[in-house]
Amino acid sequence: MADVRDKPSTRPTLRGRLWIETDGLALTEAGADLLEQIDVCGSLSEAARKLRFSYRRAWMLVDAMNHRWPGPLVKLSTGGRGGGGAKLTESGRRIVGAYRDLQIQFEHFLDASTGAFRKTTR
Repeated sequence: MADVRDKPSTRPTLRGRLWIETDGLALTEAGADLLEQIDVCGSLSEAARKLRFSYRRAWMLVDAMNHRWPGPLVKLSTGGRGGGGAKLTESGRRIVGAYRDLQIQFEHFLDASTGAFRKTTR
């Protein structure tokens, strides 16, 4: 049996996930990805396809986000002869932009903290 001391040394790396809560989960990485795809595609179903989400999952994410913020992040129009659509509101654009900025700051924090963490765990 190998001794634990024979195990190659591993260098820990800090990782984390960022999400925003209001009265529940209001925005996650998956939600931000979906909002960005809706902005590009103008369609909830197309955004869901591109992200390999089921339409139901995408609809439920949008519905939850729309109910957990003071105003809707996405305006949905139902299908029909002219087809439906989905459009990010200005609030939705600001919130997803602020979330992405926070993600970058969070990643920098984790990167900067990894060295200090490694020193304390030698």
